[in-house]
Amino acid sequence: MLRIAPIETGATHALLPAVAGALIVAVVLWEAFETIVLPRRVARRVRLTRYVYRGMWAPWKAVARRMKKARSRETFLSYFGPLSLLILFAIWAAAIVCGFALLYYSGSAQDSTHPRFETCLYLSGTTMFTLGIGDVVPHTAFERFFVVMESGLGLGFLALILSYLPVIYQAFSRREVNIVLLDARAGSPPTATEILRRHPGSLYAEDLDQLLRDWERASADILESHVSYPAVSYFRSQHNNESWLAALTAMLDTSSLMLTCIDHPASRQAKLTFAMARHTIVDLAQLFNEAPVYDAADRLPGTEFKRLSAVLAQAGFQVRDELHSCEKLTKLRAMYEPFVLGLARYLYMEVPPWILAKEITDNWKTSAWGRISGLTSDRETLDDHND
Repeated sequence: MLRIAPIETGATHALLPAVAGALIVAVVLWEAFETIVLPRRVARRVRLTRYVYRGMWAPWKAVARRMKKARSRETFLSYFGPLSLLILFAIWAAAIVCGFALLYYSGSAQDSTHPRFETCLYLSGTTMFTLGIGDVVPHTAFERFFVVMESGLGLGFLALILSYLPVIYQAFSRREVNIVLLDARAGSPPTATEILRRHPGSLYAEDLDQLLRDWERASADILESHVSYPAVSYFRSQHNNESWLAALTAMLDTSSLMLTCIDHPASRQAKLTFAMARHTIVDLAQLFNEAPVYDAADRLPGTEFKRLSAVLAQAGFQVRDELHSCEKLTKLRAMYEPFVLGLARYLYMEVPPWILAKEITDNWKTSAWGRISGLTSDRETLDDHND
């Protein structure tokens, strides 16, 4: 009678760590490739990087909610973006070290020294970071092969990180330049009413057209950079009352008003800017898997719409029939506002109003010592100077 020989315990003992170690290393390398090298959105939901960010952002945001002072809260939130990158890199490095340590441990069956797992972990760490101390050395061909592989991987991993950080900060810098330029053109925070009021009538039609044209391109840049490198979305702006989400919302609001409520030569460009900015908002909401919010408070109730119409008429715009315009505006708002509110809820950012309840001093007029002194009406002073 034939008997099947039982599987040796030592072989099983060596196989399981090898499979686990190879799987860990493969997953981390693929995650690093998708996050750093691959310049497009990853549709796969099951991702280590996604779970790491979700796991870190939820408690970070919960702590921020407990802070009463807005300045302290924004300062605390601003640390998350840069710090999350360092934590992510550390998790990747630790996982690779553990993965190779399991591979070394799986080869200990053929090693006469029979090293413990702690020793394999130490060997993996010194090899990954190319320390070359030499107090623990590989003895088998299996171990030597993976030592060479891990040391090369450590150098490549460091090179990827060093090349990734400048790309992140360049994308952040380009985004912030466009946001800062809105300060004098749209107020702080930026609102659609201020954009139109500061570009009144036909006199500033070309300037408004150019602003919309610039933000069509800026919206496309935000879409490409934030989809390829989602970590940039967590980076906060320099001022507490500004954000990339607020700027995009203000441009969407402005384009919506120009397409529904006023007659303006730049209406065609407003349509193009609306399309690009809406595309950006929807794709980023999909990127973070944030469902649109339909049950939030109305950002533009009837009384505020009447006040907005009065301000536009006072600025020299020809406002169309109020009832018909309001209906068309409501339809356009439904195309983007729920996605804006979903992103604002996830990223913990303020959505700007359509019209400010009271006039707020622009950021460029302030300093650590207060407002610019000696000017009773800064906007009128600048307008008189330009005229």
